[in-house]
Amino acid sequence: MCKVIAVVNQKGGVSKTTTVVNLGIGLAKQGKRVLGIDADPQGSLSASLGYREPDDLKETLGTVLSGIIRDEEFDWKNVGIQHHEEGIDVLPGNIELAALEVSLVNVMSRELMLRQYIDQVKEDYDYILIDCMPSLGMLTINALACADSVLIPVQASYLPVKGLEQLLMTISKVRRQMNRNLAIEGILISMTNQRTNYAKDIIALIHQVYGEKVRIFDTHIPFSVRAEEASAEGISIYRHDPKGRVAEAYMQLTQEVLIHEEE
Repeated sequence: MCKVIAVVNQKGGVSKTTTVVNLGIGLAKQGKRVLGIDADPQGSLSASLGYREPDDLKETLGTVLSGIIRDEEFDWKNVGIQHHEEGIDVLPGNIELAALEVSLVNVMSRELMLRQYIDQVKEDYDYILIDCMPSLGMLTINALACADSVLIPVQASYLPVKGLEQLLMTISKVRRQMNRNLAIEGILISMTNQRTNYAKDIIALIHQVYGEKVRIFDTHIPFSVRAEEASAEGISIYRHDPKGRVAEAYMQLTQEVLIHEEE
């Protein structure tokens, strides 16, 4: 059985892409077949996996969704998919998605376009991770409509935490209206500096407000320039800084996700 996890937060800069890269490759290291889908017009996931100019790629998520909208017949399992050297597949995204999101407004069953694609390829994977854009637009709704669960990275600071309530309301609405099986994988506290009282207070607030309603991962991802360096090189943190704190944290997160599957 394939599990589809949408990595979502309408706030940018909270390590969504970094989490998709390193959780995905962490799962691959555990023998899982993983597909990462870049559903962000900025192409952050694509760039972080070494595809430096995603706008120049001929086949992307935009190609797939455009084909579905036009009801074209094509080889679902080969269009656009790139094979990364660290063991995962990726379906890149680029600026074409921005125009596509606007055109989706007039499409019948517009919230279900991505689901049609995933239903065709999920038999080839154990996990599909969707890197969503930093908004709650139509592409993000598509991701929520086809996902089994939502992983929410949250930076340990006031404004990102403030936006959590709106995101949880959106998830609840999607669950009621189009995807009754949608669950919350958990809140991932990221980019933390736990040596500061401010970060400790924010983390305590997250547990106080959401801890009884939503799972909060035990793993916290520390802030580190190493993670940004890895993204710039197009590789995972495991390859860039294998003995560092961030690599250790993402491997712990990987284990938490796997253990959650067994519960």
